[in-house]
Amino acid sequence: MQNKQWTQKEVNETLWRACDTFRGKIDSSIYKDYILVMLFMKYISDVYKEHYTELLEKYDGDKEMADRQIKLDRFTLNDASSFDDLYQNRNASNIGEIINKALADVEESNKTKLRGVFKNIDFNSESILGNTKERNTMLKDLLEDFSKLDLRPSRLLGEDVIGNAYEYLISNFASDAGKKGGEFFTPSEVSELLSRLVKPEENDRIYDPTCGSGSLLIKAFDKVPSKKAQIYGQERNGQTHSLARMNMFLHGIDDAKIAWGDTIANPLHIENGKLMKFQVVVANPPFSLDKWASGFSGESNGDFVMESSLDPFKRFDWGVPPKSKGDYAFVQHMLHSLAEGGRMGVVLPHGVLFRGASEGRIRKEIIDLNLLDAVIGLPANLFFGTSIPATILVFKQNRTRDNILFIDASQDGMYEKGKNQNKLKEEDILRITAAYEKYETEEKFTHVATKKEIKENDYNLNIPRYVDTFEEEELVDLEEVKENIESIKEELEELEAEMKKYLEELGL
Repeated sequence: MQNKQWTQKEVNETLWRACDTFRGKIDSSIYKDYILVMLFMKYISDVYKEHYTELLEKYDGDKEMADRQIKLDRFTLNDASSFDDLYQNRNASNIGEIINKALADVEESNKTKLRGVFKNIDFNSESILGNTKERNTMLKDLLEDFSKLDLRPSRLLGEDVIGNAYEYLISNFASDAGKKGGEFFTPSEVSELLSRLVKPEENDRIYDPTCGSGSLLIKAFDKVPSKKAQIYGQERNGQTHSLARMNMFLHGIDDAKIAWGDTIANPLHIENGKLMKFQVVVANPPFSLDKWASGFSGESNGDFVMESSLDPFKRFDWGVPPKSKGDYAFVQHMLHSLAEGGRMGVVLPHGVLFRGASEGRIRKEIIDLNLLDAVIGLPANLFFGTSIPATILVFKQNRTRDNILFIDASQDGMYEKGKNQNKLKEEDILRITAAYEKYETEEKFTHVATKKEIKENDYNLNIPRYVDTFEEEELVDLEEVKENIESIKEELEELEAEMKKYLEELGL
């Protein structure tokens, strides 16, 4: 164990086996929090332990000097709140309480970076983990599973093994969780495509108003080679907000500003009393969210009608979306948060391209303001929890052109078909991004539509109106078909004659 080197694959497989502790007892959308928190605890404990050992060696066993130096690390850890201490107490009758206290100590010791990060997790919950005996058995098994892992940096082979392992787990949990999975994770290849389309640059502010577990933000941040960019996010779900903050920390991003709350009713990234502005905005908001404006009503009133005047930030002056479909509420929020020259990429259901009434009016306003740069149709069944095809809309402030590019990337051959879920391959991502860069019409794949075309289509952006992927069937040669039929008839007659001959020989 002391000298073993751990590959990414071995770490991933060991973590996935640790989930057996909960499988069949608790839904994966719930037990994911316990697994991910324990991974976090094990990792920071191993990092801390290794560095402390190195400092003791450096200072010839001078504990006081080592203690003083280690306080300058990214985080600090008390002996009583380390994973090793939890493991030593694995047989305790109150192990759930002991783990909760350790988590509280970690938060208290690292207030600026980890305050409140474990607030939504309770290792002593009877309603989730069962009675004392069941709970203690489960937690003991969990600690024993994680004790098999050695996550000291010197033992890990590869770059960002822990960050990758965290993403691996989240992805698998999202797949397991069905519809709920899509609420906290965007498939990595879609995140990769979005981040390449918006091209984050050094010193950009990068924002995701519905950030889930933060994977999309991390992909965008990784596109900045110097890592000099500031991350902002907001997430409504408390557990998912905690996942995002842990995800950032495990990827070495200590200064990410991830807020907890309803982005539409209570946007929390404010500057001088107005919405903060961002150079890059990326998002995969919940598709067609029902009751998206309920936060404005102040009560659960089924008769509540949202009006633009209720929003102090004037985001809905272009139109108030229908109460059962919040897609354009998020789009308008993001566009009002976009800085001069900013780029924005958002994943949405196809309905936003053609639905009428208030959504049609909003769409017309956005197009007339020359904010929409591209419409990209994605294959069906890419996302967790829904098989419907989605679209990526790319927006830009201060566009120098007034055409709109349409890309149909939903066709066969543009993605990898999977048993449960389809995937975009690297070559597919490259083809889409190259087409966006080229910004030209390519038969059966892309079309650059003029404003005149868009207006003639009553601002309907349905992709088949602009990209014709229809393949004409070859004309049937009737003479050839007739000859084939005659030939088949002759063969059939010969076979029947031969069959009759055999039957006669057998006396039948």
